[in-house]
Amino acid sequence: MPSSEQKQAPEEREDVQEEAAEQEPNQDVMEEGESLKEDIDKLLDEIDEILEEDSEEFVENYIQRGGE
Repeated sequence: MPSSEQKQAPEEREDVQEEAAEQEPNQDVMEEGESLKEDIDKLLDEIDEILEEDSEEFVENYIQRGGE
């Protein structure tokens, strides 16, 4: 009999997983995800600005040194 109980357990787990997959996404989780995405986008924009400024400064310094 123990072997029949072991066979039933995976089937029950599959049912639970299928039910979880069929549920609609949690609205709170979706809103938090959107908020995090916006924060990441803002951070990446700041990084891009800093890299752009640093690259311009690097090129200006390189040209001045090369011209000496």
